[in-house]
Amino acid sequence: MEKDNFYIFSSENFVDLNLYQCGWEKCSSGHSFGPTTRNHYLFHYVVRGKGTLMANGLKGSDNVFHISGGQGFLIFPGQITTYFADKDNPWEYTWLEFDGLKVKEVIDFTKMTIENPVYTTTDQKSREALLHEMSYISHNPNESPFNIIGHLYLFMHYLTTSCKRDGIIRTTKMSDFYIKEAINFIEQRFMQDISVEDIAELCDLNRSYLTKIFKQSTGKSPKEFLIIYRMSKAQTLLRNTELSVADVGRAVGYNNQLNFSRAFKNFCGVSPSQWRDSAER
Repeated sequence: MEKDNFYIFSSENFVDLNLYQCGWEKCSSGHSFGPTTRNHYLFHYVVRGKGTLMANGLKGSDNVFHISGGQGFLIFPGQITTYFADKDNPWEYTWLEFDGLKVKEVIDFTKMTIENPVYTTTDQKSREALLHEMSYISHNPNESPFNIIGHLYLFMHYLTTSCKRDGIIRTTKMSDFYIKEAINFIEQRFMQDISVEDIAELCDLNRSYLTKIFKQSTGKSPKEFLIIYRMSKAQTLLRNTELSVADVGRAVGYNNQLNFSRAFKNFCGVSPSQWRDSAER
């Protein structure tokens, strides 16, 4: 098996769970990375060897973790981290960088937190299955995006089953009901000129309270969710239809082409036309 590889996932945008990059590396003695932050969740699984993670905690101080083969670590969005391989027995690891509207909720079911981001388990079967999925994703970059995301869902399954937090109590809260109502409203009305105020009015909630509970549950504000959802639909239309940019914009809720193009470029880094050209190559 090739040991050192790196792959950036294509610009496909899957809303609930999306992959950004992945890789597999056998590090040299003392090899380090950081200090740095990530915009998304980044999970490393240590196949063999040893290393050290320094991770910024909630109170700002660095927590130090010594990690060996069979363990892993999760870096949270915005968390400052530095990690380096052992000098005598440097680690070999594989990693996935991912995010999505369902990810925060899923991670909350695991034992991993910002204060203790180390992955460890006694469930050998699930741990080996987790490694298998990570290896598949890292070494099959030419498979279809749906194939890769399917394996990413399997990875999330084995991550949660092998590292499940003790004492999880599932409750039905009114806030969960409001969030589902808000998401359903966005999914059904994203092509219209809707705003966060419209969503809050539907739920009969104050906008600031809706934003608070929505972000606690999904990690994104209602406005961010709406933009992500619209841009995902716009990418699908740009890739699979011959609609003009203006028509695509109107189809996802932007009656003004200039506003759509600005929003798309802010989200994707390129204009809709440039994105369509690159997707066709």
